[in-house]
Amino acid sequence: MNEQFNFNNELSNTIALVTGGTKGTGKAIAERLLNAGATVIVTARNHPEAMNEKIHFISADLSKPEGTQKVVDEVLSTYGRLDILVNTLGGSETPGGGYSVLTDEDWESTIQTNLLAPVRLDRGFLPQMTTQKQGVIIHIASIQGRLPLYDSTLPYAAAKAGLINYSKGLSKEVSAKGVRVLTVSPGWIMTDSAIRMMERIAESSNSTIEQATQSVMDALGGIPIGRPAQPEDIAEFVGFLVSPRASYLTGTEYVIDGGTIPTI
Repeated sequence: MNEQFNFNNELSNTIALVTGGTKGTGKAIAERLLNAGATVIVTARNHPEAMNEKIHFISADLSKPEGTQKVVDEVLSTYGRLDILVNTLGGSETPGGGYSVLTDEDWESTIQTNLLAPVRLDRGFLPQMTTQKQGVIIHIASIQGRLPLYDSTLPYAAAKAGLINYSKGLSKEVSAKGVRVLTVSPGWIMTDSAIRMMERIAESSNSTIEQATQSVMDALGGIPIGRPAQPEDIAEFVGFLVSPRASYLTGTEYVIDGGTIPTI
């Protein structure tokens, strides 16, 4: 194919929603799509202190059905359609100590945020996407879907494994209707919250931030490329996946972990 794309404006005339798009990886993805010409909407529970005025913010708790419905209703009533959905929202707040300290509430809240929130958003936007025979859905999972850490994030790992499986199944149903579905599974990302965690580890262990970072990489079994990912690393790849340049890609999981997972 000799078709040429303008990478700097290749997403013009598209409407994109990035959940969890006010900080960390979600923020980097939102800004990457905005820079490519998309109209960008982001969601979070609370309005951030500093917000790009070009980005439409919706306050919503996506761990609850009424929160996801609020987002679907506001996007469709304001813009009439959605072309790109990036399900970035996720996280783990469960305690350390292994399976025995995890309550039903720990499991349920983690699954609501990491699995059912994207399921509900997909269900809300897919009828319109399939009607227009065009759309891209990205699920941000985690290498913990393949490499679970049992001490404190087992519910998170199980939810992300479910998200990977669900994403593959959904792609089989809707790709023929014009909607591409893809999964991105990052390894450790050096977000602002990760930096703060390194500072706390360094202070408590009387070490440097570099030594704290290395200790976490060692705990993961090593990162062959020698560093955690930056949010922009993930955002750049997502920017490619939602673009016309990736029009033949669907139903695939992409692991971005600097080589962390030691198996094929």
